Amino acid sequence: MSRPPHSSKPPRGAPQVSADRARPINPLPRREFEAETGGPSWVWGVHAVLAALANPARRIERVVASRNAASRLPPGVEPHILEPDAIDGMLPPGALHQGLAVRAFPLEPISLEAACTPADGRSVLILDGVTDPQNVGAAFRSAAAFGARAVILQDRKSPPLTGVLAKAAAGAIELIPHVRVINLSRTVETLRSHGYNTVALEGEAELSLADALTDKRPTALVVGAEGKGLRPGVAEACEKRARIPISATMESLNVSVAAAIALYEAARARS
Repeated sequence: MSRPPHSSKPPRGAPQVSADRARPINPLPRREFEAETGGPSWVWGVHAVLAALANPARRIERVVASRNAASRLPPGVEPHILEPDAIDGMLPPGALHQGLAVRAFPLEPISLEAACTPADGRSVLILDGVTDPQNVGAAFRSAAAFGARAVILQDRKSPPLTGVLAKAAAGAIELIPHVRVINLSRTVETLRSHGYNTVALEGEAELSLADALTDKRPTALVVGAEGKGLRPGVAEACEKRARIPISATMESLNVSVAAAIALYEAARARS
């Protein structure tokens, strides 16, 4: 008995995304939320999903949606329609997917040289030892809100730009390029050589953040993890150390809040 000729057309009813964005789609729901290792992983939530679909740099493998949420998708995107509890089963426990999720390949970082070009005067944000995905995601969101040029992370010690982080960023990881480097102290020195005003945020510094931003150079803002703060070598590599003045009743700010205030102040000083 002869075999039917091979066809590249998907079976009737199979969900699709545009041909140049898609890879073969597995229609069977299963729990898949591995860490970023070069392969695809899940991004969920309305803002994160829509931003990923709008980003031409994203390679999308699969789109899933509840019937209610499917109406939010852009024209031409045909998702797997699933019940919300079936989507729950594909994602990490507690993922607030709002009826939308995409399985996508990770975003590629840009080079430090590409991030260093200071012609437009925008700031860059450097995260030293910030490992909580919620905080990193919120920092990306602030970087997008205040027009930063890039977010710089330490390679191997920063969370992948997927899952909880992508949800917290509300689409900002698709808008703000990121750089992964091995040595943050050396990175700060490179930025100084490119004309950046490098400012380490430290609660005990004498110089206020506003006074640290008085010159017109582009700024590299360096923030550390809560509790540990900046590592000494990273802080010493910076030209200035500055504090955000806060009430004596509070010891410190959440790192993502501190990053947001610093990015706002840098944008205000630039304008």
